[in-house]
Amino acid sequence: MTNNSPQYTFLSLGDSYTIGESVPETDRWSVQLATMLREQGVNVANPDIIARTGWTTEELQAAIKSSGNTKTYNLVSLLIGVNNQYRGQSLEKYRSEFNALLQTATQYAGGNKARVFVLSTPDWGVTPFAASQNRQKIATEIDAFNAVAREECQKAGIAYVDITPISRTASGDLSQIADDQLHFSGKMYRQWAEKALPLVKSWF
Repeated sequence: MTNNSPQYTFLSLGDSYTIGESVPETDRWSVQLATMLREQGVNVANPDIIARTGWTTEELQAAIKSSGNTKTYNLVSLLIGVNNQYRGQSLEKYRSEFNALLQTATQYAGGNKARVFVLSTPDWGVTPFAASQNRQKIATEIDAFNAVAREECQKAGIAYVDITPISRTASGDLSQIADDQLHFSGKMYRQWAEKALPLVKSWF
């Protein structure tokens, strides 16, 4: 692909893991993915991001509506669910709201669900922040939320990228943890981008 090719657009939706809490902008997983795609000849812009630390599915949907963003994109990603789990919200509520977000993401992709992908929720229970908490309970709950997300993606025909096992490799490895001891580092986010790269590159 030459430099004269049209630049593809990218929208990344989510929470702290998408906005990259406690890491530089260049270390955000979706920004790293865009960089990797360009290195492989796919002329994609750095993503527009609608994400904030602490957001649940409901809060992300509300923020999308209030953003007034009516653009369409060549690529749309969604990573959401950890705050639903953290706040003890029900799987039923998550399923309904996550499904609505899949529809929203597809709308942003111009109705092309083949250009939408979801990343699974990582396991924050491996972080130092969770040392005083029941890590097995956190892991079990994260897995349950991810099972719902995977099911809804399968029903909708949307690609699902499971990065949760990768997140668990951060246990005892502070190089994969951000300075706040709760979120992940750019080193971890790079692995997520590498996991998504073959799938996303195959679309262009």
